[in-house]
Amino acid sequence: MPSLLGAAAGNRSVDSDVRPRSVIPGRQRWDVKPVLGRPRTAEVLAAVLRRVPGITEAQASPITGGVLVRHDARVRAADVGRIVRRAVAVVTEGPTRTGRPAPARPAAEPASRPDRGLVVRPVLAVGGGVAAGIALIRGSALSKQLVALGGVAAATVAVVRKAWRRTADTARDLSGAEARRHPLLEVVGPHRRRLYRASVLSVACQISEMALGTFLGWTALVLIKGEAAPLVRFGLTTASAQLWGLAGMVTIACVAVAGLSYSSNLQWRQLGQDIEHDWRGRTYEHVQHLELRHLEGERTTRIAGVLTDDVRQLGTFFATSANDVLQLGTSLAILVPLFLVLAPQIAWIAFLPIPVIAWLSLRYQDKVTADYAASGEHRARLHSQLVNTLEAGATVKSFCTEDYEAERIDQLSAKAQESNEQTDRSTIRHAETVRVCTTSSMAGTLLIGGRSVLNGSLPFEVFSPLIGLPQMVLLRMNRLGGIVDQYQRTLAAYDRVHRLRALPVETEGTGGPLDTEKVRGEIVLDDVTFAYPGRPPVLEDLSLTIPAGRVTALVGATGSGKTTVAKLLMRFQDAESGSVLLDGRDVRDLPRRDLRDAVGFVAQDPFLFDGSIADNIRYGSFEAPDEALVEAATMAEAHTFIATLPDGYDTVIGERGAALSGGQRQRIALARAILKDAPVVILDEATSAVDNETEAAIQRTLRRFGAERTMVVIAHRLSTVRHADRIYVMDKGGVVAEQGTHDELLAQHGLYASLWQLQAGEIAA
Repeated sequence: MPSLLGAAAGNRSVDSDVRPRSVIPGRQRWDVKPVLGRPRTAEVLAAVLRRVPGITEAQASPITGGVLVRHDARVRAADVGRIVRRAVAVVTEGPTRTGRPAPARPAAEPASRPDRGLVVRPVLAVGGGVAAGIALIRGSALSKQLVALGGVAAATVAVVRKAWRRTADTARDLSGAEARRHPLLEVVGPHRRRLYRASVLSVACQISEMALGTFLGWTALVLIKGEAAPLVRFGLTTASAQLWGLAGMVTIACVAVAGLSYSSNLQWRQLGQDIEHDWRGRTYEHVQHLELRHLEGERTTRIAGVLTDDVRQLGTFFATSANDVLQLGTSLAILVPLFLVLAPQIAWIAFLPIPVIAWLSLRYQDKVTADYAASGEHRARLHSQLVNTLEAGATVKSFCTEDYEAERIDQLSAKAQESNEQTDRSTIRHAETVRVCTTSSMAGTLLIGGRSVLNGSLPFEVFSPLIGLPQMVLLRMNRLGGIVDQYQRTLAAYDRVHRLRALPVETEGTGGPLDTEKVRGEIVLDDVTFAYPGRPPVLEDLSLTIPAGRVTALVGATGSGKTTVAKLLMRFQDAESGSVLLDGRDVRDLPRRDLRDAVGFVAQDPFLFDGSIADNIRYGSFEAPDEALVEAATMAEAHTFIATLPDGYDTVIGERGAALSGGQRQRIALARAILKDAPVVILDEATSAVDNETEAAIQRTLRRFGAERTMVVIAHRLSTVRHADRIYVMDKGGVVAEQGTHDELLAQHGLYASLWQLQAGEIAA
């Protein structure tokens, strides 16, 4: 295979079809039009990318046209674009253009051995064509009509078979090469019993509806000819008796249709709700256990869209369209044999639109795949920008960019509107084409059936009750466009949900449990090296010891790895080499829940939930009594300002604590960590937003709270850590430049002393 790393300039032709969607270190998403609707091309493209050195993962979706590429530090982010474009050119212009490469022929199989299917199928086709030609030239009128009906059936089978193969390819692409179930069966999952109940009720409802149509046809026959021959067998010999009998049958059929329709629709809707609830619950649980790097690497709005809109679409299909599909299939399964037995003369014209509509619907599905992908992406970008702009209200107003943001939203909305209009045009065009086909079939059935009645080849007693039944089916086929529309949306939604559920979850430690009550809190980093994807190492061979029951501070320049140390200890990330030990045990061997129960963590930008202050302080310690709550808030210097609020601890603070200042949010987060009462506490710039007086008060209470407790304080403001038992000064590359107490470090006249002089305005003695 030619090198993909060095080729980019010769592939300008694919630039318009290959565009980046999102680029972050270690992972990129691309929109690649050539894979839309082409499962085999998508599979080959992913396989080609996986063979490139440095590419750790590659996935391509024929539903959305999206390509996901993950790479390690050996491949620069700028090179990935050239790799993707070159790979697309290789796949679309090379020998694999039409699909996956042909499998190698087994050595034991003779090369000249023909495929039996390649011989049998042409023979059958030629033989069938000759027989059909003889029947059309020399046969009777009935034989010609039967040949026409056979042609309709053959066309329908060909269209359906092609659709099934395409669906199987799509299912294999969505669920993996080893998947044996269609995505819709995967969606139903454990709810098959309700699916069976709903299906039985739908079939019974459709049978009742067709029986009602037959009874109405007999009623018209009685009014026109004075009797309906089938009713004579039941002892109804007079017109009056037959009308009264038909009135009773129609009433019973109407009640049955209404009752069965209500029950079936209720079952289908409950099935949709069950699926939505089940998939949202399981997917959200999966998201909660994802590795933090995946949560940080995804747009929050995009994940939220999967958990809301896409999961809702999975349930909506079964609540609506699945019922229509089943009723349409039931109608055809009953009507086709009925017409073959009773009225073969008009069967071909009655069912002629079926292969045409099926072909149009599948063609429509192929054409709108790109439209749906583009429409979904435009909606996601619009939603993301709306949320970001609303959250950045203060920034927008401070820079007087209200009009700029309004114009930007207007442009994104216009793109989404244009994309939706394109999809709507295709949908309406398809629906109207189907309507023309069904209307033409109705007219043809009346004309040809009427001629057969007039020339005596078709009894009027048979034609009258049958004439309305095909029209019921064909009118129902008007919904086929909507069914295909919903089916396409559902496959695209399933693809996004499936991709989210395919992200790896956090791994559990293989060692025994950790007893929080017995944790002393000694932390050792032994030759730890760590790098974020696509970046140089932020920690390299770092070794340091944090003694148990003492206050240890980490200070240093931005990017020196201070917060990364906290993430490694919490197992938000895992070291590439070396080990992080808690009381002599590698944290990778500990159960994550036990480890995190033993560590209290306060981030620089703490997150507060939309709820009351009390709920936020109690988060994670839900059973804590009010006395402990107030005590924790007092130690965090939060009780004073909370008491001045109208509702006190019951005050609702809004999303992300929007009703509070930055310092107030930090104090509530600090109270939350104090209430947790963990043996190890990590404070990452936990007091950076409070004033000096409040910080001094917090420091005094923390010294009391930190007695016999391991505390790791990460800070830029050195006044925060001057009373720490040990201070580590970290420099670029994650190395320890200096260590000691505050006075010892000042006496060294090194980096710490320089920082202290800059911040305090004092010259170290």
